[in-house]
Amino acid sequence: MTQAWQFEVPTTGSKLLPPDARYMEALSNQGYGFEVAIADLVDNSIDAGAKDVVIHFLRDGDQLVSLLVVDDGRGMDDATLDIAMTVGGRRDYAPDSLGMFGTGLKSASLSHASSVTVVSTTKRTRTVGRRWLMERAVSGFQCDIVDPDYAQTLIDRYADRPIMWQGTVVRWDGVKDFPKHGGGGQTDRYLQRTLNKLGLHLGLYLHRFLARDDFNITIAVEDVRSGTVFLDFGVDPLDPFDYPVSGSPSYPRRFSASVDGVGEVQLDAHIWTPKSNRDEYKALGSVIDRQGFYFYRHDRLVQAGGWNNFRQPEQHLSLARVAVDLPDDTGDVFRLTVKKSGVEASPDYTSALEAATARDGHTFLAYLADADSVYREARKRSGTTRKPVLPPGKGIAPSVREVIEEELPPLPLETPISVRWQRLDNEVFFDVERESRTIVLNQRYRSAVLGGRSGGLNDAPMVKTLMYLLLHKVFESEYAGPREKDNLQLWQSVLVAAARSELGRMNDDEQ
Repeated sequence: MTQAWQFEVPTTGSKLLPPDARYMEALSNQGYGFEVAIADLVDNSIDAGAKDVVIHFLRDGDQLVSLLVVDDGRGMDDATLDIAMTVGGRRDYAPDSLGMFGTGLKSASLSHASSVTVVSTTKRTRTVGRRWLMERAVSGFQCDIVDPDYAQTLIDRYADRPIMWQGTVVRWDGVKDFPKHGGGGQTDRYLQRTLNKLGLHLGLYLHRFLARDDFNITIAVEDVRSGTVFLDFGVDPLDPFDYPVSGSPSYPRRFSASVDGVGEVQLDAHIWTPKSNRDEYKALGSVIDRQGFYFYRHDRLVQAGGWNNFRQPEQHLSLARVAVDLPDDTGDVFRLTVKKSGVEASPDYTSALEAATARDGHTFLAYLADADSVYREARKRSGTTRKPVLPPGKGIAPSVREVIEEELPPLPLETPISVRWQRLDNEVFFDVERESRTIVLNQRYRSAVLGGRSGGLNDAPMVKTLMYLLLHKVFESEYAGPREKDNLQLWQSVLVAAARSELGRMNDDEQ
């Protein structure tokens, strides 16, 4: 006999179950990307009313030793700092605050560093400091009190830039992302790569703040012994809607969607200029990933692209970008991730998009058709018809594959050409496996191609792309004629000589 369903679960009492100290370890493994973690710290600076933020990489010769985020915000006294360093610490967030959960500082920092030190001063209180050391945090939530003299010394180090009368310093030590051994130019290469990505990320997600006259972010690199400043540059705003001319004279256009739970949501729909090479369009990652919705919360970008289950991304919608300012009360319709790097939208939102219209009656669905049409017309007007080719596959970076497929129409329903590394004889740089449609590069020369950097599935994008462009026709022909065989031998000889020359140069640098 089936029992009657109980709609409420009966209970007999309750008991206190405090979190285990290992909760700190779980908190530090939430998948924070490096740039996302730094952006979270800058959010705190903005909430504190900062006008200038300095992201400072400190090195000791070839070794990177610390990373600091310094601001001239209102600072914190002893009690406020305790709350800030408490996991989930309760504080009253201002209506326009970027903070939400009380975990960002701790989880972002300890995801990338073995310790995080926060030193702060206000106009009316002495300088105070706290430190979370990961090994002590996981053994009992023990937070260290920083020596007041050192705390003041750290504040004084940034006197006048940017700290005048008040401010905060967040210091990371034992940064996991830093090269373990900085010799052989590893540190310089790391900084070149990391600072460029960091600048682009901050420029994008905080572009509305950076566009203001009274807010600046500076990234700098300094040697702690000599005081030599290697780099010192300001972050520029990277507005994903900053095109010189709209792709369609009918856009931008504002649509309104009536969403149950939050009311009217405004959608500012844009169509980008076709074939644009502007950083605002191309430097943000794959344009496939960057089409769709750009959600803002209190002027902070919290999602850059994606259709949130409304539809699938596709090449023909690459020019479509929609700005959405989230309401203060998002109800159950919009849920932000803790890392503020994505938005989950309920089915109520996606359903409302079907009926969204502009004032003139133009529908949001018609906007998508317009963006598709602009893309297709631009391809027709280019006047160049290229022969379809076998598409690129695994081993070539997705952003590169996307451009290749945009410029060279892929043969439908064909197996793509992959690129991988494998140990081959010394006298060859590459091999062609026709049956599996794979370009095999010689593992012996991988370090020469990468210049000593660590490798991965999509490493060496320049060399792999050139090899694809050289060899895709080889896979498309049924057999190799005399001229093709001669070309293959020519390319082998030249590339082996170039790789050996690079290896020799690397060996000379290490001596």
